[in-house]
Amino acid sequence: MDANARLTAIFDDLDQRINALEAAVRAGDPPPLPGLLDEASGVMQGLLAAYGEHAGKTIPDSEDLLEVLKAFVKGDPSLNAVRDNVRELVFYRNCLDMDRTDALPEQPQRMAVHTLRHVYLYLYSRCEQEQRL
Repeated sequence: MDANARLTAIFDDLDQRINALEAAVRAGDPPPLPGLLDEASGVMQGLLAAYGEHAGKTIPDSEDLLEVLKAFVKGDPSLNAVRDNVRELVFYRNCLDMDRTDALPEQPQRMAVHTLRHVYLYLYSRCEQEQRL
């Protein structure tokens, strides 16, 4: 499988994972926030790693999204467009870890899923423009 086909397959898988989260939110039955954030972080890491590695970057295999983001944007400041989205997921996790759920938005599961879809669409369209898919 060539690099573009592999990238397409990864993006298709991540799209399905986001679709499942979106369906749960629409149905009014999202997973509890800690589990949803674990899934969202995994999807976000997958998006950043897939694009970054295809672009020739070395992306660390780390659960620390900020560390992954740092490697993702290295050498291409235009990729900072996803920075605030990654930080939003990290903020939600920090709120839970610090027992500060009062600082979360009104519907954090919904917002986390919207954040994933936003980054997916941004990177997917960028891949199309760069003829990576």
